[in-house]
Amino acid sequence: MGVGEGESLIETLRLTAEDAAGMLERAEVSAAELHGAYRAAIDERDPELHAFLKTVDEVEGDGVPIAFKDLISTRGVETTAGSKILAGYEPVFDATVATRCKQAGLPLLGKTNMDEFAMGSSTENSGFGPTRNPWDPERVPGGSSGGSTAAVAAGLAPWALGSDTGGSIKQPAALCGVVGLRPTYGTVSRYGIVAFASSLDQIGPIAKTVRDCALLYRIVSGRDPCDSTTVELLQPVELPEAEDLRGLKIGVPKELNETEGIEPGVSERVNGALELAKQLGAEVEECSLPRSVDFGLPCYYLIAPSEASSNLARYDGVRYGYRAEGDGDIRRLYARTRDEGFGDEPKRRIMLGTYALSAGYYEAFYGQAQKVRTLIKQEHDALFERFDLLASPTSPTVAFRLGERTQNPLAMYLSDVLTIPSNMAGLPGLSIPCGLSEGLPVGLQLIGPQFAENALFRAGHALEQALAFDFVPERLK
Repeated sequence: MGVGEGESLIETLRLTAEDAAGMLERAEVSAAELHGAYRAAIDERDPELHAFLKTVDEVEGDGVPIAFKDLISTRGVETTAGSKILAGYEPVFDATVATRCKQAGLPLLGKTNMDEFAMGSSTENSGFGPTRNPWDPERVPGGSSGGSTAAVAAGLAPWALGSDTGGSIKQPAALCGVVGLRPTYGTVSRYGIVAFASSLDQIGPIAKTVRDCALLYRIVSGRDPCDSTTVELLQPVELPEAEDLRGLKIGVPKELNETEGIEPGVSERVNGALELAKQLGAEVEECSLPRSVDFGLPCYYLIAPSEASSNLARYDGVRYGYRAEGDGDIRRLYARTRDEGFGDEPKRRIMLGTYALSAGYYEAFYGQAQKVRTLIKQEHDALFERFDLLASPTSPTVAFRLGERTQNPLAMYLSDVLTIPSNMAGLPGLSIPCGLSEGLPVGLQLIGPQFAENALFRAGHALEQALAFDFVPERLK
């Protein structure tokens, strides 16, 4: 299915960002023509998928266009974080990652749909309606960056930025059959990002290929004086070239690969990818992360809601965003605004987090969870004394049907059971598609020690080339 006009037809479904950059360098197309081709693709396919909340017509830049998850502040362009409480809010400044993309000449295509305040694993919690999976519109794209991953998978954007707190880049990348990187915490600025859980949130790239991910990570990463948690990279971002994995040691934590709920088809595809890694020269050996897997999920659902309850306290109807009708009583205005503006999931997490931080419970819950988080990092660090990378499925299942888990929050939370442990330790993780199960994509998760992005890119690229996964959804070919 192509998009374009007359002889200048541009096929966006198969076009990678690197290929698009080559077309621009060779003057085969202009930036305006490339932007227009993607806008035409959005007009054609997005009414069904609802990947975008807002599109941008102006072409500001001479490079490859990009889409932003709608929690990245963009000056003069509505930024809602998928919530009605921020409907109509237009920031007066750009997030640092938006500034860096502008400096690199990347024109903005638009802002993508997401679970409200990045709280969810299916993009069904958006205040503006769900996004659908390009592989099967009756299924979810994952979340909370489901709008960004669906846009890339459907050829509506060559690449996009998402955010990952508990798995919100890696999990939807797996469900949509694209590549997603959750970088080392602190290597990408959070300045200008609508916060969920500040000690966990991390912006990262989503693309069709590992090389595209590396290219975008190179643009947005690095220290930012506006964000005191950022650091300089230990080494420059390298574009992967290697086609083998000789000398690489990959650990396979049995708890991440044998946990209850992993579908047989998912296990088969991941095991097949690990066998391929052996053929490419890697040493693959089973290992163990017992405490990380047992305690990762409960630890996350104490720390993340606690930080969310603090971060979301600013939305009161006074300074910006939605304001409920009032009668002059400020407390009733606060309560009514938050009741009408927030959806069910933010309310659930605000209440849980406020309880965990309350007097008499802080040390028993939040304080204890922080101690467990340290143990999780130590357990990962011990494994990285023996292995270069760890591997597991990204998601225990393929994309599930819309509405299947909306009435069961615990089942929804378990969607991130395999991505949360390494996120709690602040580690980088890369999800690459490794095949199909039931006609739907399966993701392989590669986890590295801090600042190991280049090793992840090398391994991901070599496996990507050997797997030869066709990233175009069958129904769109």
